[in-house]
Amino acid sequence: MAAPADLRPLLASLPLLPGVYRMLAADGAVLYVGKAKLLKRRVSSYFGRAQAGRIGRMVRLIADIQVTVTGSETEALLLESNLIKALQPRFNVLLRDDKSYPYLHLSAHEFPRLALYRGSRKIAGRLFGPYPSAGAVRETLQLLQKVLPVRQCEDSVFAHRSRPCLQYQIKRCTAPCVGLIDAATYAADVAQTVRFLDGRSAELVTELAAAMTQAAEVLEFERAAVLRDRLITLREMQRQHTLGDERGDLDIIALAQDGGLCAVLVCFIRGGRNLGTRSFFPQAPAETLPTTLLRGFLLQFYADKAVPPEVIVSVAPDELALLEQLLSDRAGQQVRIKTKVRTERARLLALAQENALVALHTRLARQSSYAQQLAALAAALELPMLPQRLECFDVSHTQGELPVASCVVFDATGAQTAEYRRFNIDGITPGDDYAALEMALMRRFQAPDLKSPQPPFFKGGLSSSPPFEKGGSGGISIPEVLFIDGGRGQLAVAARVVQALGITGMTLVGVAKGAERRPGTEQLWLLGLESAPVILPATAAVLHLIAHIRDEAHRFAITGHRQRRAKARTTSALEAIDGVGAKRRQQLLKQFGGLRGVAQADVATLAAVDGISPVLAQRIYAAFHDAPHT
Repeated sequence: MAAPADLRPLLASLPLLPGVYRMLAADGAVLYVGKAKLLKRRVSSYFGRAQAGRIGRMVRLIADIQVTVTGSETEALLLESNLIKALQPRFNVLLRDDKSYPYLHLSAHEFPRLALYRGSRKIAGRLFGPYPSAGAVRETLQLLQKVLPVRQCEDSVFAHRSRPCLQYQIKRCTAPCVGLIDAATYAADVAQTVRFLDGRSAELVTELAAAMTQAAEVLEFERAAVLRDRLITLREMQRQHTLGDERGDLDIIALAQDGGLCAVLVCFIRGGRNLGTRSFFPQAPAETLPTTLLRGFLLQFYADKAVPPEVIVSVAPDELALLEQLLSDRAGQQVRIKTKVRTERARLLALAQENALVALHTRLARQSSYAQQLAALAAALELPMLPQRLECFDVSHTQGELPVASCVVFDATGAQTAEYRRFNIDGITPGDDYAALEMALMRRFQAPDLKSPQPPFFKGGLSSSPPFEKGGSGGISIPEVLFIDGGRGQLAVAARVVQALGITGMTLVGVAKGAERRPGTEQLWLLGLESAPVILPATAAVLHLIAHIRDEAHRFAITGHRQRRAKARTTSALEAIDGVGAKRRQQLLKQFGGLRGVAQADVATLAAVDGISPVLAQRIYAAFHDAPHT
């Protein structure tokens, strides 16, 4: 396949140096990002002969090529990984994994706290993990409480306890908050916890058994019974979670492909303990080779995560040696990617492969069901083709207080949570759902080049010249179907906004609850049929889809409203006090365990807080006692 004439000078000028290349379409969209040991040879190879499949489709779309020279092939690989994650090119393997991974954090206090943690790994204390989910962390915390009662309470609670809490009463904490255990004994419990989390539970079993025997010999039978119960629990945990003689940290990664989809299952093993698994479904062209898929997955998966010293994979990825070098540089230690393992590890790899297949087939079944629902929706709404984008709006508030509107997005594959949006609604009459919906729709569909907000149509109408047509302008995506949580009134609001903005080709549907407000009795209001709602059978597949989208919009709106309300009620009183900035607010809330504690403190107690002068303490006290507050 010969290169287009306008690209030949560029190809001839490329250097024989390592670097990264970006294939661009005519509209400037990035089609593909790749790395090369020698840029000239690698990029020219796309045009040296006829290309088939995804490569051929991509080459036919190339209108321009951009390159970046790097100092080494490893640097090129790292830059490629970062660009793929940032640009999301359609012909690359794309891993959509926007969730952070939880850890167990042991703080650096005199009496350390053990708790779930998400965020930067640059934090005082020790981190154990990562864990595949918050549920796995909480399960570990519950089990550890039975064996090693290290405190798990918030620091603000710990600092203000005057008597032991319920956790002490049920023997799951030793009450360091009120001095019922000394620092040395508590430190011994912490050291045992670290040994367990480091995978040295066998040492811990031996130590507890010796302590139990010693307690019995000196007739401390109550303490011996406590140690016996801990020992029994610990051995049960060993039986359920440890992997024989395995003591290391490693990830086991299995890949499965079928029906144009790909599933990757990751099994997290830390300190010889199986922390659980997590499934991923990278996006890639259907004919992408497994070796290429796994290479792309590893590059993006470990871009911002801790890398264990061993990674066991079901198929050797492309450029394995280079990947090992890159991951070793990131981890600060030697990392090995292995495909040939024996005994227990071989069994775990086979189990991961089987679970990857199960996850893939489950996903295929769900997509098939979802595709049938989309087809039913297209038929019910008489759409010319299957919709590729659906959106739904909802408004949530408490008696008009702090309303929040939500917009959720579904495409041909399901919910696209990364595209969900919330809109804080201000400047309207409290409780006016129509005005709130109008404002949210305006902010969602207004062209980005229109800097000032247009006046609401209820107050004189909008400009008759549309800022864009269907298909979007300036990056705006227009759904084929727009659902509104509400009835005829909400539908009319949406119709007027859409008409005023000049958007065409979009089907509007109002989704109202039935007379008894029970699932399955929803009423659909459609433009042109406002005289009576459409009522579908409760078993209709299309109704299930619509109800699911509506419920998702409702969930997202009410969650946002509760967060906004909680933030306002927590900080409003302190924010109004002159001289109390963000850092002092945070310090006060932490010191007194919340806004109520600040309100109940006297002037002397407030002045004892570091950074709070007597004058400022008097001002804070007056704000809570001389004036109403929320």
